[in-house]
Amino acid sequence: MTTVGIVTGAGRGMGLACAARLVGTVDILLLIDRDESVAVVAKELSTGGRATLVEPFLLDVTDGDGLARLAARVAELGTLRAVVHAAGISPTMADWRRIFTVDLVGTAMLAEALRPLTTTGTAMVCFASMAPMLMVTEPHPAVDAVLDRPLADDFLDRMHEALGTAIEDSGSAYSWAKRGVHRFVQQEAVRVGPHGGRVCSVSPGIIDTPQGRQEAQAHSLMQALVDQTPLGRIGQAEDVADVVAFLLSDGARFLTGIDLLVDGGICAAVRGPGAAQT
Repeated sequence: MTTVGIVTGAGRGMGLACAARLVGTVDILLLIDRDESVAVVAKELSTGGRATLVEPFLLDVTDGDGLARLAARVAELGTLRAVVHAAGISPTMADWRRIFTVDLVGTAMLAEALRPLTTTGTAMVCFASMAPMLMVTEPHPAVDAVLDRPLADDFLDRMHEALGTAIEDSGSAYSWAKRGVHRFVQQEAVRVGPHGGRVCSVSPGIIDTPQGRQEAQAHSLMQALVDQTPLGRIGQAEDVADVVAFLLSDGARFLTGIDLLVDGGICAAVRGPGAAQT
C-alpha cells in the first residue's frame, strides 16, 4: 500500500516545518501552495536519499476545481494517510471576507474534497489559532449556528448579519474564522469516524514565522503577550510541527474532534485561573 500525505501552505513557516517533519512517514508527500517556489521546497526535501517522494502541487485551497484535481491525484497515487492543512491568512493580509473565505471556507472545501478518500488510518490536522480563545469570551449561539455552515451560499452575508459591522475588522474576522475551524473539526470528526478517519486541530500561539513577524509589526499587543508567556519565549515553527506529527501518528489513534493549544501557556496566563498571578 502506497501512503500519501498532503501539506497545504507548505512553502514557508509552519507549513514548511510540518512538511519537513512528515518526510519519512509517508511514501509520497504532496506539497500544496499558491506560490511556485513550493517546487524548490519539494526539491530540497527530496535530497539526501530520503524514502519519501516529495511532489509540488500548485493550488489555491478556495479553488473547487483545483481541489477536485488534488483529490484525483491522491487517488491515483495511493491511500490517503496524513493531511496537514496549514494554509491560511492573518489579519494584516486581507479584508474580512477573504479571511473567512480562506481560513474557514477553504478548510471546509478541502475536507469535503478529500472526505471520499478517507479510510482506516487517515488523519487530518487543521490549523486554527489561540485568537478565539482570547477574543471570543462569551457564548454566541446565533453566530455559531452560522459558523457551522461555512459552505452555505450566503455564509458571508449571514456572518455580517449576525455580528454587524464589527465583523469588518480583520482581527475580529480572523478570531471568528478560527473559532469556525474549531467547530468544523468537531463536526468533521463525526463524519469521518465511521470510515476510520480522524481529524483534529492545533491552535498556535505567537510563532516566529514570516507571517507571525508581519503581524507583530502591526500589533504591539503581540509583544505584550510574548512577555506574559509562562515558558518565557516565542514559539518556533518546529514546536507546532512536532505536535502535528504526533496528532497524525498512531500514538494519537484515539484522538479526534479535539483542538490542541500550542501557545506556550499564553491563554492560561491571560484567561485561566492563573491569570491573577501574572
